[in-house]
Amino acid sequence: MTTATSEDLYYDPYDPDLQWDPFPTFRRMREEAPLYYNERHDFYAVSRFDDVEGVLKDPGTYSSARGGILELIKMEMDLPSGVFIFEDPPIHTAHRGLLSRVFTPKKMNALEPQIRDLCAEVLDPLVGAERIDFVLDLGARMPMRVIGMLLGIPVQDQEDLRVHKDEGIRREVGKPGEFSEDQFADATFFEDYINWRREHPSDDLMTALILSEFEDETGTVRTLTHDELLIFVNVLATAGNETTNRVIGHMGKNLALHPGQRQELCDDRSLVPNAVEELLRYEPPALQACRYVTEDVEIHGQTVPKGSVMMAILASANRDHRAFPPDGDEFDIHRQINHHLTFGYGIHFCLGAALARLEGRIAMDEILTRFPEWDIDWDNARMDSSQVRGWSTLPAILPTR
Repeated sequence: MTTATSEDLYYDPYDPDLQWDPFPTFRRMREEAPLYYNERHDFYAVSRFDDVEGVLKDPGTYSSARGGILELIKMEMDLPSGVFIFEDPPIHTAHRGLLSRVFTPKKMNALEPQIRDLCAEVLDPLVGAERIDFVLDLGARMPMRVIGMLLGIPVQDQEDLRVHKDEGIRREVGKPGEFSEDQFADATFFEDYINWRREHPSDDLMTALILSEFEDETGTVRTLTHDELLIFVNVLATAGNETTNRVIGHMGKNLALHPGQRQELCDDRSLVPNAVEELLRYEPPALQACRYVTEDVEIHGQTVPKGSVMMAILASANRDHRAFPPDGDEFDIHRQINHHLTFGYGIHFCLGAALARLEGRIAMDEILTRFPEWDIDWDNARMDSSQVRGWSTLPAILPTR
Protein backbone atom coordinates (compact mmCIF):
# COMPACT_ATOMS: atom_id res chain seq x y z
CA MET A 1 0.00 0.00 0.00
CA THR A 2 1.38 3.42 -0.95
CA THR A 3 1.34 6.58 1.04
CA ALA A 4 -1.51 8.97 0.35
CA THR A 5 -1.03 12.30 -1.36
CA SER A 6 -3.02 15.50 -1.16
CA GLU A 7 -4.80 14.53 -4.38
CA ASP A 8 -6.81 11.70 -2.84
CA LEU A 9 -6.76 12.26 0.93
CA TYR A 10 -5.66 15.31 2.86
CA TYR A 11 -5.08 15.89 6.56
CA ASP A 12 -3.94 19.35 7.62
CA PRO A 13 -3.48 19.63 11.41
CA TYR A 14 -3.80 23.42 11.15
CA ASP A 15 -7.17 23.41 9.34
CA PRO A 16 -9.65 25.01 11.78
CA ASP A 17 -12.66 23.51 10.00
CA LEU A 18 -11.25 20.03 10.50
CA GLN A 19 -11.01 20.62 14.25
CA TRP A 20 -14.79 20.36 14.53
CA ASP A 21 -14.80 16.74 13.44
CA PRO A 22 -11.51 15.21 12.26
CA PHE A 23 -12.66 11.63 12.84
CA PRO A 24 -14.07 10.83 9.37
CA THR A 25 -10.70 11.87 7.92
CA PHE A 26 -8.90 9.70 10.45
CA ARG A 27 -11.11 6.75 9.54
CA ARG A 28 -10.16 7.15 5.89
CA MET A 29 -6.49 7.40 6.82
CA ARG A 30 -6.64 4.16 8.80
CA GLU A 31 -8.22 2.27 5.92
CA GLU A 32 -6.77 3.95 2.84
CA ALA A 33 -3.38 5.30 3.93
CA PRO A 34 -2.09 3.79 7.19
CA LEU A 35 1.18 5.52 6.34
CA TYR A 36 0.25 9.02 5.20
CA TYR A 37 2.52 11.75 3.81
CA ASN A 38 1.62 15.44 3.79
CA GLU A 39 3.78 17.15 1.18
CA ARG A 40 2.80 20.71 2.08
CA HIS A 41 3.84 20.45 5.72
CA ASP A 42 6.35 17.65 5.12
CA PHE A 43 5.39 15.04 7.68
CA TYR A 44 4.49 11.37 7.75
CA ALA A 45 1.64 10.07 9.87
CA VAL A 46 0.43 6.76 11.24
CA SER A 47 -3.16 6.36 12.34
CA ARG A 48 -3.78 2.70 13.28
CA PHE A 49 -3.55 1.69 16.93
CA ASP A 50 -0.66 -0.76 16.60
CA ASP A 51 1.38 1.65 14.47
CA VAL A 52 0.84 4.60 16.80
CA GLU A 53 1.68 2.51 19.83
CA GLY A 54 4.77 1.25 18.03
CA VAL A 55 6.02 4.80 17.47
CA LEU A 56 5.40 5.83 21.07
CA LYS A 57 7.24 2.87 22.56
CA ASP A 58 10.37 3.22 20.39
CA PRO A 59 12.20 6.38 21.55
CA GLY A 60 15.38 5.22 19.86
CA THR A 61 13.87 5.44 16.37
CA TYR A 62 11.31 8.14 17.14
CA SER A 63 12.99 10.82 19.23
CA SER A 64 11.28 13.40 21.44
CA ALA A 65 14.43 15.49 21.91
CA ARG A 66 13.46 18.01 19.23
CA GLY A 67 9.93 18.37 20.58
CA GLY A 68 6.61 16.64 20.23
CA ILE A 69 4.88 19.27 18.07
CA LEU A 70 5.28 19.49 14.30
CA GLU A 71 6.27 23.15 14.06
CA LEU A 72 8.63 22.87 17.02
CA ILE A 73 10.53 19.97 15.44
CA LYS A 74 10.77 21.93 12.18
CA MET A 75 12.38 24.83 14.02
CA GLU A 76 15.35 22.63 15.04
CA MET A 77 15.57 24.54 18.30
CA ASP A 78 17.97 23.44 21.05
CA LEU A 79 15.52 22.79 23.86
CA PRO A 80 16.72 23.58 27.39
CA SER A 81 17.18 20.91 30.03
CA GLY A 82 14.00 20.30 31.99
CA VAL A 83 11.38 20.13 29.24
CA PHE A 84 10.89 16.51 30.26
CA ILE A 85 8.05 15.87 27.81
CA PHE A 86 10.53 16.67 25.02
CA GLU A 87 13.52 14.65 26.17
CA ASP A 88 15.10 11.28 25.42
CA PRO A 89 16.99 9.01 27.81
CA PRO A 90 19.18 9.36 29.76
CA ILE A 91 18.17 12.88 30.84
CA HIS A 92 14.49 12.04 30.44
CA THR A 93 14.93 9.02 32.71
CA ALA A 94 16.52 11.21 35.37
CA HIS A 95 13.91 13.95 35.23
CA ARG A 96 10.97 11.57 35.04
CA GLY A 97 12.30 9.58 37.99
CA LEU A 98 12.32 12.72 40.11
CA LEU A 99 8.80 13.69 39.10
CA SER A 100 7.40 10.20 39.57
CA ARG A 101 8.49 10.29 43.22
CA VAL A 102 6.56 13.49 43.98
CA PHE A 103 3.64 12.96 41.59
CA THR A 104 2.40 9.52 42.61
CA PRO A 105 -1.13 8.18 41.97
CA LYS A 106 -1.54 7.69 45.73
CA LYS A 107 -0.81 11.35 46.41
CA MET A 108 -3.10 12.46 43.60
CA ASN A 109 -6.02 10.27 44.73
CA ALA A 110 -5.68 11.68 48.25
CA LEU A 111 -6.80 15.02 46.80
CA GLU A 112 -10.35 13.82 46.12
CA PRO A 113 -12.05 15.63 49.05
CA GLN A 114 -10.39 18.91 48.14
CA ILE A 115 -11.25 18.57 44.44
CA ARG A 116 -14.88 17.80 45.29
CA ASP A 117 -14.97 20.92 47.43
CA LEU A 118 -13.60 22.97 44.52
CA CYS A 119 -16.26 21.54 42.19
CA ALA A 120 -19.00 22.35 44.69
CA GLU A 121 -17.67 25.87 45.10
CA VAL A 122 -17.91 26.40 41.34
CA LEU A 123 -21.15 24.54 40.59
CA ASP A 124 -23.41 25.25 43.58
CA PRO A 125 -24.03 28.91 42.63
CA LEU A 126 -25.27 27.72 39.21
CA VAL A 127 -28.01 25.46 40.55
CA GLY A 128 -31.37 26.83 39.43
CA ALA A 129 -29.86 28.74 36.50
CA GLU A 130 -31.15 28.42 32.96
CA ARG A 131 -27.71 27.91 31.43
CA ILE A 132 -24.26 26.58 32.22
CA ASP A 133 -21.02 26.78 30.24
CA PHE A 134 -18.99 23.61 30.64
CA VAL A 135 -15.78 25.45 29.80
CA LEU A 136 -16.14 28.94 31.23
CA ASP A 137 -17.99 27.88 34.38
CA LEU A 138 -16.05 24.71 35.23
CA GLY A 139 -13.35 23.64 32.76
CA ALA A 140 -11.49 26.93 32.89
CA ARG A 141 -11.67 27.14 36.68
CA MET A 142 -11.47 23.80 38.49
CA PRO A 143 -8.31 22.30 36.87
CA MET A 144 -6.26 25.44 37.45
CA ARG A 145 -7.46 25.56 41.05
CA VAL A 146 -6.17 22.00 41.47
CA ILE A 147 -2.79 22.79 39.91
CA GLY A 148 -2.60 25.97 41.96
CA MET A 149 -3.28 23.94 45.10
CA LEU A 150 -0.53 21.45 44.21
CA LEU A 151 2.06 24.08 43.35
CA GLY A 152 0.98 26.47 46.10
CA ILE A 153 0.01 29.29 43.73
CA PRO A 154 -2.17 31.88 45.53
CA VAL A 155 -5.81 31.78 44.47
CA GLN A 156 -5.77 35.44 43.43
CA ASP A 157 -3.04 34.69 40.85
CA GLN A 158 -4.53 31.52 39.38
CA GLU A 159 -6.88 33.05 36.80
CA ASP A 160 -4.12 35.27 35.41
CA LEU A 161 -1.88 32.20 35.27
CA ARG A 162 -4.55 30.22 33.41
CA VAL A 163 -5.03 32.96 30.82
CA HIS A 164 -1.26 33.35 30.41
CA LYS A 165 -0.77 29.61 29.85
CA ASP A 166 -3.74 29.42 27.51
CA GLU A 167 -2.27 32.17 25.36
CA GLY A 168 1.03 30.29 25.27
CA ILE A 169 -0.45 27.28 23.48
CA ARG A 170 -2.95 29.13 21.26
CA ARG A 171 -2.05 29.63 17.63
CA GLU A 172 -3.34 31.90 14.90
CA VAL A 173 -6.25 30.24 13.13
CA GLY A 174 -5.03 28.05 10.29
CA LYS A 175 -1.33 28.59 11.03
CA PRO A 176 1.40 26.77 12.96
CA GLY A 177 2.16 27.87 16.50
CA GLU A 178 5.21 29.91 17.38
CA PHE A 179 7.86 29.04 19.95
CA SER A 180 10.77 30.88 21.50
CA GLU A 181 13.75 29.51 23.39
CA ASP A 182 12.91 31.37 26.59
CA GLN A 183 9.20 30.53 26.84
CA PHE A 184 9.85 27.17 28.48
CA ALA A 185 11.53 28.84 31.46
CA ASP A 186 8.89 31.58 31.63
CA ALA A 187 9.41 33.36 34.95
CA THR A 188 6.27 35.54 34.74
CA PHE A 189 4.37 33.79 37.52
CA PHE A 190 6.87 31.54 39.25
CA GLU A 191 10.19 33.36 39.73
CA ASP A 192 9.36 35.23 42.93
CA TYR A 193 7.29 32.40 44.33
CA ILE A 194 10.06 29.83 43.85
CA ASN A 195 12.54 32.13 45.58
CA TRP A 196 10.09 32.70 48.43
CA ARG A 197 9.32 29.01 48.77
CA ARG A 198 13.04 28.18 49.04
CA GLU A 199 13.09 30.29 52.21
CA HIS A 200 9.69 29.03 53.41
CA PRO A 201 9.38 25.31 52.61
CA SER A 202 5.97 23.70 52.90
CA ASP A 203 4.19 20.40 52.30
CA ASP A 204 3.46 21.02 48.62
CA LEU A 205 4.67 19.91 45.21
CA MET A 206 6.76 23.05 44.72
CA THR A 207 8.79 22.40 47.87
CA ALA A 208 9.26 18.75 46.88
CA LEU A 209 10.60 19.80 43.48
CA ILE A 210 12.96 22.30 45.08
CA LEU A 211 14.39 19.87 47.63
CA SER A 212 14.38 16.49 45.86
CA GLU A 213 17.71 15.12 44.73
CA PHE A 214 18.22 12.97 41.65
CA GLU A 215 21.07 11.47 39.65
CA ASP A 216 21.40 13.26 36.34
CA GLU A 217 22.67 11.89 33.04
CA THR A 218 26.29 12.47 34.06
CA GLY A 219 25.93 10.48 37.27
CA THR A 220 25.93 13.62 39.43
CA VAL A 221 23.51 13.66 42.38
CA ARG A 222 21.95 17.11 42.57
CA THR A 223 18.75 19.12 42.81
CA LEU A 224 17.10 20.88 39.89
CA THR A 225 18.71 24.09 38.68
CA HIS A 226 16.62 27.23 38.91
CA ASP A 227 15.88 27.16 35.16
CA GLU A 228 15.01 23.46 35.25
CA LEU A 229 12.63 24.13 38.12
CA LEU A 230 11.00 26.98 36.21
CA ILE A 231 10.55 24.70 33.22
CA PHE A 232 9.11 21.88 35.32
CA VAL A 233 6.44 24.04 36.92
CA ASN A 234 5.58 25.76 33.63
CA VAL A 235 5.06 22.41 31.91
CA LEU A 236 2.99 21.11 34.83
CA ALA A 237 0.85 24.25 34.96
CA THR A 238 0.14 24.14 31.23
CA ALA A 239 -0.45 20.41 30.85
CA GLY A 240 -2.43 20.05 34.06
CA ASN A 241 -4.82 22.85 33.23
CA GLU A 242 -5.52 22.82 29.51
CA THR A 243 -5.97 19.09 28.93
CA THR A 244 -8.44 18.62 31.79
CA ASN A 245 -10.24 21.78 30.71
CA ARG A 246 -10.75 20.18 27.28
CA VAL A 247 -11.91 16.89 28.80
CA ILE A 248 -14.67 18.67 30.72
CA GLY A 249 -15.84 20.37 27.53
CA HIS A 250 -15.90 17.07 25.64
CA MET A 251 -17.81 15.57 28.57
CA GLY A 252 -20.55 18.15 28.27
CA LYS A 253 -20.82 17.62 24.53
CA ASN A 254 -20.82 13.83 24.43
CA LEU A 255 -23.21 13.26 27.32
CA ALA A 256 -25.61 15.71 25.67
CA LEU A 257 -25.39 13.73 22.42
CA HIS A 258 -26.02 10.44 24.26
CA PRO A 259 -28.84 11.24 26.71
CA GLY A 260 -29.68 7.56 27.29
CA GLN A 261 -26.16 6.85 28.52
CA ARG A 262 -26.21 10.07 30.54
CA GLN A 263 -29.35 8.81 32.29
CA GLU A 264 -27.65 5.49 33.03
CA LEU A 265 -24.84 7.41 34.70
CA CYS A 266 -27.31 9.42 36.75
CA ASP A 267 -28.95 6.21 37.92
CA ASP A 268 -25.76 4.22 38.58
CA ARG A 269 -22.65 6.17 39.58
CA SER A 270 -20.54 3.02 39.58
CA LEU A 271 -20.49 3.47 35.78
CA VAL A 272 -18.73 6.84 36.02
CA PRO A 273 -15.08 5.65 36.11
CA ASN A 274 -15.46 3.60 32.93
CA ALA A 275 -17.46 6.40 31.32
CA VAL A 276 -14.55 8.76 31.94
CA GLU A 277 -12.19 6.22 30.41
CA GLU A 278 -14.42 5.92 27.36
CA LEU A 279 -14.60 9.71 27.08
CA LEU A 280 -10.80 9.94 27.19
CA ARG A 281 -10.55 7.29 24.48
CA TYR A 282 -13.28 8.72 22.31
CA GLU A 283 -12.25 12.38 22.25
CA PRO A 284 -8.75 13.04 23.58
CA PRO A 285 -7.53 16.63 24.02
CA ALA A 286 -4.31 15.98 22.09
CA LEU A 287 -5.00 14.70 18.59
CA GLN A 288 -1.40 13.72 17.89
CA ALA A 289 2.17 13.53 19.11
CA CYS A 290 5.11 14.07 16.76
CA ARG A 291 8.56 12.56 16.78
CA TYR A 292 11.85 13.07 14.92
CA VAL A 293 12.86 9.97 12.93
CA THR A 294 16.49 9.07 13.75
CA GLU A 295 17.01 6.38 11.09
CA ASP A 296 15.35 5.03 7.96
CA VAL A 297 12.37 2.91 8.93
CA GLU A 298 9.94 0.80 6.90
CA ILE A 299 6.22 1.05 7.57
CA HIS A 300 3.53 -0.60 5.45
CA GLY A 301 6.05 -1.36 2.72
CA GLN A 302 7.32 2.21 2.46
CA THR A 303 10.52 3.81 3.73
CA VAL A 304 10.30 6.80 6.03
CA PRO A 305 13.70 8.47 5.72
CA LYS A 306 15.91 9.58 8.56
CA GLY A 307 15.27 13.21 9.47
CA SER A 308 11.54 13.06 8.81
CA VAL A 309 8.81 14.05 11.22
CA MET A 310 6.48 11.21 12.21
CA MET A 311 3.04 12.21 13.47
CA ALA A 312 1.40 9.57 15.67
CA ILE A 313 -2.31 10.36 15.56
CA LEU A 314 -3.52 9.37 19.01
CA ALA A 315 -7.13 10.31 18.37
CA SER A 316 -7.27 8.07 15.30
CA ALA A 317 -5.63 5.13 17.05
CA ASN A 318 -8.22 5.42 19.81
CA ARG A 319 -11.00 4.94 17.23
CA ASP A 320 -9.39 1.98 15.44
CA HIS A 321 -11.88 -0.90 15.27
CA ARG A 322 -8.98 -3.35 15.37
CA ALA A 323 -8.30 -2.29 18.95
CA PHE A 324 -11.83 -1.26 19.93
CA PRO A 325 -14.33 -3.57 18.22
CA PRO A 326 -16.81 -3.57 16.71
CA ASP A 327 -16.73 0.17 15.94
CA GLY A 328 -14.31 2.57 17.59
CA ASP A 329 -16.36 5.53 16.37
CA GLU A 330 -19.21 4.56 18.71
CA PHE A 331 -19.38 6.14 22.16
CA ASP A 332 -20.21 3.42 24.69
CA ILE A 333 -19.81 3.87 28.44
CA HIS A 334 -19.99 0.07 28.84
CA ARG A 335 -17.05 -0.58 26.51
CA GLN A 336 -14.33 -2.85 27.89
CA ILE A 337 -11.10 -0.93 27.42
CA ASN A 338 -7.72 -2.58 27.78
CA HIS A 339 -5.81 0.62 27.26
CA HIS A 340 -6.07 3.67 25.03
CA LEU A 341 -3.38 6.11 23.93
CA THR A 342 -4.78 9.41 25.20
CA PHE A 343 -2.03 9.61 27.81
CA GLY A 344 0.61 8.33 25.42
CA TYR A 345 2.51 5.10 25.85
CA GLY A 346 5.96 3.96 26.91
CA ILE A 347 8.49 6.23 28.58
CA HIS A 348 6.42 9.37 27.95
CA PHE A 349 3.17 8.04 29.42
CA CYS A 350 1.57 11.03 31.11
CA LEU A 351 2.61 11.40 34.75
CA GLY A 352 -0.60 13.29 35.40
CA ALA A 353 -2.88 10.50 34.16
CA ALA A 354 -4.08 9.57 37.65
CA LEU A 355 -4.91 13.21 38.43
CA ALA A 356 -6.69 13.72 35.11
CA ARG A 357 -8.80 10.60 35.66
CA LEU A 358 -9.63 11.70 39.19
CA GLU A 359 -10.65 15.19 38.07
CA GLY A 360 -12.74 13.77 35.23
CA ARG A 361 -14.52 11.34 37.52
CA ILE A 362 -15.27 13.97 40.15
CA ALA A 363 -16.40 16.52 37.57
CA MET A 364 -18.78 14.05 35.90
CA ASP A 365 -20.21 12.92 39.23
CA GLU A 366 -20.70 16.42 40.59
CA ILE A 367 -22.20 17.74 37.34
CA LEU A 368 -24.73 14.89 37.13
CA THR A 369 -25.72 15.39 40.76
CA ARG A 370 -26.73 18.98 40.06
CA PHE A 371 -27.57 18.93 36.35
CA PRO A 372 -28.91 15.56 35.15
CA GLU A 373 -30.11 17.00 31.82
CA TRP A 374 -28.92 19.63 29.36
CA ASP A 375 -28.80 20.51 25.66
CA ILE A 376 -25.87 22.22 23.97
CA ASP A 377 -26.40 25.71 22.55
CA TRP A 378 -24.52 24.93 19.33
CA ASP A 379 -25.04 28.42 17.88
CA ASN A 380 -22.83 29.88 20.59
CA ALA A 381 -20.32 27.04 21.05
CA ARG A 382 -16.78 27.86 19.92
CA MET A 383 -13.89 25.54 19.16
CA ASP A 384 -10.45 26.79 20.23
CA SER A 385 -7.46 27.02 17.88
CA SER A 386 -4.77 25.55 20.06
CA GLN A 387 -2.15 22.83 20.44
CA VAL A 388 -4.85 20.81 22.20
CA ARG A 389 -8.30 20.35 20.69
CA GLY A 390 -11.31 21.50 22.63
CA TRP A 391 -13.94 24.13 23.22
CA SER A 392 -13.23 27.71 24.23
CA THR A 393 -16.89 28.00 25.17
CA LEU A 394 -19.57 25.31 25.37
CA PRO A 395 -22.85 26.77 26.67
CA ALA A 396 -25.66 24.43 27.62
CA ILE A 397 -29.36 25.04 28.15
CA LEU A 398 -30.78 23.59 31.34
CA PRO A 399 -34.40 22.43 31.59
CA THR A 400 -36.76 24.61 33.55
CA ARG A 401 -38.55 22.88 36.40
